[in-house]
Amino acid sequence: MLPALFTPIEIQQQLASRFKVLRLTAGYKRSTLAKRAGVSEASLKRFENSGEVSFKAILRLANALGCLQEFSTLFQPPEAASLAELKAISEQKVPKRGKF
Repeated sequence: MLPALFTPIEIQQQLASRFKVLRLTAGYKRSTLAKRAGVSEASLKRFENSGEVSFKAILRLANALGCLQEFSTLFQPPEAASLAELKAISEQKVPKRGKF
């Protein structure tokens, strides 16, 4: 596993900054986009200023800007390198609980 290049806070700030650029490029005022997404304007402002936002709100905001599809690739299992590996992965049982 590679070491993390960014901290969670740095990622939050980067996402917030990118989101604000996308909103402004699309020509939306905060109030308009918040209403379109079904989130409060205060939540949108807090997200853009600090990166703090609920997961539900960020999905709604992403949907309102046409970026929801980008979330579908998060947390994907690793791809198989061969048919045998693909078969082994598909036959693996997913644990119901963590060990640690």
